[in-house]
Amino acid sequence: MPMETVRLARQGEIAIATIDNPPVNALGQALRADLARVIAEAGADPTLSAIVLAAAGRAFIAGADISEFGKPPLAPYLPDVLDAIEACPKPLVAAIQGAALGGGLEVALACHGRVAAPTASLGLPEVRLGLIPGAGGTQRLPRLIGAAKAFPLMLSGEPVNAGKALELGLVDAVTGEDLIAAAVAQAHMLASRGAPLRLSEAGAKLTAADRAAFEALAADALKKSADLPNVAALIEAVRGAFELNFAEGLAVERALFLKLVADPRSAALRHVFFAEREIARVPGIGADVQPRPIAKAAVIGAGTMGGGIAMCFANVGIPVTLIEQEQAQIDNGMNRVAAIYEMSVTRGSLTPEKRDARMALITPAVGLAAAAEADIVIEAAFEEMGVKQQIFAALDGIAKPGAILASNTSYLDVPTIAAATRRPRDVLGMHFFSPANVMKLLEVVRPQGVAEDAVVTAMALGRRLGKVPVVVGNGFGFVGNRMLEARTRATERLLIAGALPHEVDAALTGFGFKMGPCAMADLAGNDIGWRSRKARGKTAAVADAICEAGWFGQKTGRGYFLYPEGARSGQRDPEVEALIARISEEQGLTRRSFSSDEILSRLLDPMVNEGARILEEGIAARPGDIDVIWLNGYNWPAWRGGPMYWADTVGLGAIVARLEQQAAETGDATLQPAPLLRRLADEGKGFADLKTRSA
Repeated sequence: MPMETVRLARQGEIAIATIDNPPVNALGQALRADLARVIAEAGADPTLSAIVLAAAGRAFIAGADISEFGKPPLAPYLPDVLDAIEACPKPLVAAIQGAALGGGLEVALACHGRVAAPTASLGLPEVRLGLIPGAGGTQRLPRLIGAAKAFPLMLSGEPVNAGKALELGLVDAVTGEDLIAAAVAQAHMLASRGAPLRLSEAGAKLTAADRAAFEALAADALKKSADLPNVAALIEAVRGAFELNFAEGLAVERALFLKLVADPRSAALRHVFFAEREIARVPGIGADVQPRPIAKAAVIGAGTMGGGIAMCFANVGIPVTLIEQEQAQIDNGMNRVAAIYEMSVTRGSLTPEKRDARMALITPAVGLAAAAEADIVIEAAFEEMGVKQQIFAALDGIAKPGAILASNTSYLDVPTIAAATRRPRDVLGMHFFSPANVMKLLEVVRPQGVAEDAVVTAMALGRRLGKVPVVVGNGFGFVGNRMLEARTRATERLLIAGALPHEVDAALTGFGFKMGPCAMADLAGNDIGWRSRKARGKTAAVADAICEAGWFGQKTGRGYFLYPEGARSGQRDPEVEALIARISEEQGLTRRSFSSDEILSRLLDPMVNEGARILEEGIAARPGDIDVIWLNGYNWPAWRGGPMYWADTVGLGAIVARLEQQAAETGDATLQPAPLLRRLADEGKGFADLKTRSA
């Protein structure tokens, strides 16, 4: 006999229906069936006056059952169960003690009252799966709190805590005492009023002023997310709450939901959602390994990157010491941090009080001795091995036992840095992306021999800092920058073969990137890549020639493009285009034109090829890890799913054929398909068929 997922008890004339479907009370078919049955039984019992819907465990209902994703739906369907809950002749009160997410919140909205514990979190995260709420969320939530409050909640997909839920009107009460007792009291009160108040019959919040505020928010959302089908669908569904009756609004919501399920862009967003969940599981490290406590931090280097990293700690309430070699350097660094916070105050995204509190958490200091009490020390000095080794050798004698020593290196070998210490088990890489206080990606570099709890600590800290941390193996450029370099080399090949900078960039922005490779290099500063190439004995004819002319990008007013009077958007530069043509001639190449599709494949195929090598070498554990890195660190369009997901949608056989053709044309051995890529293509498989490897 299958176990019951809903238990029914009673307190006098109040029924207590307790959901118990470990681990997170997911809304699988069995739970839906039991919920419908129990509500029907209690609703028909003449000795009962009301029902409390509670849950065992840490979650109320954390959403849909993941095991049912992609499979034909099974009855009873959630919308039908929710209709039955709302239509129950006796008042139902949801007692929300933990996560009420997605369908879980939709269950609570179908109830006639909601009481929450302080530990509750409530949200509709469907937008992050490329969908919209599909069981009445877009219709009930606006009727409960107004569309101008409901729309941003659904658009972000981020849950709110119990306090915010009470402020929004999402719950009727929050209690730190006995939650069930509070819900029973609420149920008694509702029963004494007679017929339950149903949101399907409500509409007082849907005023003309609310409509105007919602439409302004909707217009802004469309402007920012024109490529995301779920945003337009969410707007249409919520608008239906104003224009349609409840049943019609539900029908529109359901039709939009099912259309999104079949949309390839939504499928890509679902891939991203599950890939981001999977990165928390570090291959080879058991769930029993606990992170080290982090109460104080230190950051070495008060430049743009170091200051940004220090802000990450201050923003979440962790005291941090920002260290430089000289007083003038630390003064400049603190002034830069203060200016960034002041800009946030001016924009209204930060209050003066919070600015002052965050600044107070950053202690400026001169000399490495100031790192002595830190639980973690992050080095953000100049990208030069000798400099980093010198810092780590000094820290070895300063940092307290058990402190984690992390390098923010983008490219360098972490074991070589660790070798400067007598504690290599405590040394790893934490590669933040610039600007560190904004960018979400954090590559946690796991060199061989590092302690497991050090890796777990870096991952937990990354999440605490609001980052998306991904464990990667040690190797030049790790994952993101190694693949970026493959794209940079592809850009150089295209320019010499006949494409122009604006054509290369247009192909990539047309694909969905916010910026093309030439404009990105101009923004970052072309001299950065130039210095790195020279240090490694590498050359790039076009990029080097541009730098040798002193054209470093936006900061000099010229790079691949012209930037007159400090303009942020570049214009075509005839002199640069003539320079590129001259280089082609010097190399004996006849320039030709390229279609946008051909440019795109020549930019992306080498990246996929490098990603295959990264997987084969175990530098990345899963194809999804690579996708998460490129989405969160390099602005890969989310609705394209990431480079490895994109490759599967194109077909690995097609990519192999194109790479072989390019390799034959150019004689460039790096374009030969990686063994893993070729094997998967020969077997008719994709990267999604791979099993997890150690990173």
